[in-house]
Amino acid sequence: KEAHIGGYAAKVRKQLPIEDPYEELIPPVIQAKIDELEKYSDITVRTNTVVARIAGQPGEFTVTLKKPGEKIEFDVPFPLPEEMKLDENGKDLDVEKQHEVYLEYNKGRADILTIDPSGEAFGAVILAAGWRPYEPEGDEFAHLGLGSLPDVVTNCQFEEMAANGKIMRPSDGREAKSVVFVQSPGKGDDDSDFEYAGSVTSLVSLKQAKYVREDYEDGKAYIFYQHMRTPGLAENFYKSIQQDEGIFLTKGEVVSVSKNGEGMIVEADNTLLGEKISVKADMVVLATGMVPATVDDPVVNLAYRQGPSFRDIGLFDGFCDSNFICFPYETQRTGIYAAGGIRRSMTMEESIEDATGAALKAIQCIESVDRGVSVHPRSGDMSFPDFFFQRCTQCKRCTDECPFGALDDDEKGTPKPNPARCRRCGTCMGACPERIIGFADYNIDSVGSMVKAVGVPSEDDYDEPPFRILGLVCENDAYPALDMAGLNRLSFSADVRFIPVRCLGSVNVIWIKDALSQGMDGVFLLGCKHGDDYQCHFVKGSELADVRMKKIGEALTSLALEEERVTQFEVAIDDCHKLPKMINDFVEEVEGLGPNPFKGF
Repeated sequence: KEAHIGGYAAKVRKQLPIEDPYEELIPPVIQAKIDELEKYSDITVRTNTVVARIAGQPGEFTVTLKKPGEKIEFDVPFPLPEEMKLDENGKDLDVEKQHEVYLEYNKGRADILTIDPSGEAFGAVILAAGWRPYEPEGDEFAHLGLGSLPDVVTNCQFEEMAANGKIMRPSDGREAKSVVFVQSPGKGDDDSDFEYAGSVTSLVSLKQAKYVREDYEDGKAYIFYQHMRTPGLAENFYKSIQQDEGIFLTKGEVVSVSKNGEGMIVEADNTLLGEKISVKADMVVLATGMVPATVDDPVVNLAYRQGPSFRDIGLFDGFCDSNFICFPYETQRTGIYAAGGIRRSMTMEESIEDATGAALKAIQCIESVDRGVSVHPRSGDMSFPDFFFQRCTQCKRCTDECPFGALDDDEKGTPKPNPARCRRCGTCMGACPERIIGFADYNIDSVGSMVKAVGVPSEDDYDEPPFRILGLVCENDAYPALDMAGLNRLSFSADVRFIPVRCLGSVNVIWIKDALSQGMDGVFLLGCKHGDDYQCHFVKGSELADVRMKKIGEALTSLALEEERVTQFEVAIDDCHKLPKMINDFVEEVEGLGPNPFKGF
């Protein structure tokens, strides 16, 4: 959206090494990259341009572009803020009134289902919108002198000074020969680095310490850190810095920065030397982090019913990577891939490599759409959800709960599927109270038939019938963990029968009701972790299942059954050693409740 390309990379003095022996700083490579780009006639670069909306689905996105600040008909409409969904008494507005308020709120903007006839066609999107420097609020780092002492600056401010020439003190323009770099804000027992930091902030501190030594033969740089992260071959650069007698590195907590005549005194505690250290400094540099652009702006402005931005990314500090563990580059929106600082805090060198990965993902997506199959994690799946619309009640649960925004809806609330956006998780199937959604090879009836096929021991066959427990197991992490438990010859109760499911989000409560009503003594769901340490391949499946399990109490009460007969477990793929105890403990608990009263009916 700027007048020139290059971004922050065009504003640095030097960058980290990108080739063997990885020991010396190099001039920025960005201009060479731009020069190379201009040689490709089939690549179009547009400056002073932003995305007004992205409509459609992978393989056939319709993109409307505009100038920054311009208002046009195809600006994407925004969902109503929560406070606008309430009346003056704090009660929810009815559906019709909400729709009326929504239309007024987005007056002058075309609905998401209206395709811009002048829009441009694209197959996939790579989001590389970058980042901005972290901006401390108020007196957040007052103990470090930021805001009150002019010679205390952030690493981005220091880089700007270094790019403009010799490093001088901002306060009086004198030479800055003694510079202290602070890696952690040092707040009590918390040894965390600054927010949005990472290995990049460690490496930038090392790089900027080198600037001091380049500018002044007698210059001194001091780096106080709690965590020094130099992954991969960057370790060579770290070792070369350690050999510089003018750069002092120590683990320690900077507790205060104060004025001392024309300079400053920096005090650090809990250092490697086991004692407090006081250092005279001309400047202090704080290693603040890189805030992804998606914290402030949706950027992609998707014409999706769930809204223009990525959902729930606040859990991950605004970074829009969908599942960093299993599927890097992927976002919660199929066909849109993240690269660079939008995905995590990273160096320019890492971003170059990251862009390659995202481009390959985009190509893979277009190829999959062209063949009519799903992208990851069910790569190659040719099925897609089928709706029996005659029984649809327009409840919008499928639209709201889809982790990937694959469903839009019309003014009546009828779902509008977008098959190429769908990743075949089945969450819509699990959400639908009317059970009208299914796949050709995975649906309510097919899994329901498996449930009904499980034999339930009765008094007709046994004097004391053994218990029967059903486990609905996610095929992505939990089922492989069970496999590994078997390979390791770990045993658990023989009363348990397992049925694999695509994702816990696809579990419809009717399966649990069927299992209990035919006499099974208990049911458990076994799936991926959710929350801060989420590992769900479909982003929200385990979380949605957990919500449904908490609401199943009413159904159990209607069957005169205890709530403890149904539960949910979370496991990582390498938790095979924990599974036997989880399962056996649940079986023991159910045995304590006694047999299901429906057994034998």
